[in-house]
Amino acid sequence: MKGRLSSLLGRSTDTAAAPESRDPGRPIPGRAVYIVGDLHGRADLLEQMLELIDAHIGETKAQDPHLVFVGDYVDNGPDSGSVLERLHELTSELPDNVTCLMGNHDRMMLDFLADPVIRGPRWFRAGAAATLASLGLPVEDIPRHPGPETLIELAALLKSSLTAERHSWLAALPLSWSAGNLWVVHAAADPQHRMEDQNPRTLLWGHPEFESRPRTDDIWIAHGHAQVTEPLFAQGRIAMDTGAWHSGHLTACALSPDGDHIFLQT
Repeated sequence: MKGRLSSLLGRSTDTAAAPESRDPGRPIPGRAVYIVGDLHGRADLLEQMLELIDAHIGETKAQDPHLVFVGDYVDNGPDSGSVLERLHELTSELPDNVTCLMGNHDRMMLDFLADPVIRGPRWFRAGAAATLASLGLPVEDIPRHPGPETLIELAALLKSSLTAERHSWLAALPLSWSAGNLWVVHAAADPQHRMEDQNPRTLLWGHPEFESRPRTDDIWIAHGHAQVTEPLFAQGRIAMDTGAWHSGHLTACALSPDGDHIFLQT
């Protein structure tokens, strides 16, 4: 565990009782929740954030806290391979306390592995080269628009580099996580539909009315995907993608069981 999350590992797993009534003006998860924004290959910021979370858990004496990562672990940043390795380790060792959601960049990588010729060009436009380089694949001589043979060869190398175990883990990542009236997704939710009825594409890629049309229930949506200069906590939304891969500012929202919040940032 690289010496991280000692407070989480040392905490009692007796879950604090959820509040009997729900305040529609705030998310009430009923347990301590830490929601971490888009990582995009920044393994260094992931380790810094784990230290911040660990310290906050120790200070607040949070009982049975849960960490949720909103997806987009690969592309753009320099260490996608290390990010995947670390998150796989965390979810394997702490399955009851750590959840990794799938992001659209993670989905694009999986789609590339399944159909490199058709799906490859889109992923390469989105930052695939950085991911392949982080996994030790030769990318220096790859043309800007690789042809079918190159894409097929790269897909085979990537699949071998990921290992079957990590590939299966990635493919099984959920699209959402919820506690109380809090839902965590990668990108967005359709405000006109129940969370149980959301289109998977909306959760991964967004919805045109997500930011402009308020929900009619008391659900709060925490998400990444759409970059913001400062994290947002308002009108039923918690936005945390602060462009960590280029800004250096990875953001997490620490929520108490009754909905108090604080943003942690590298």
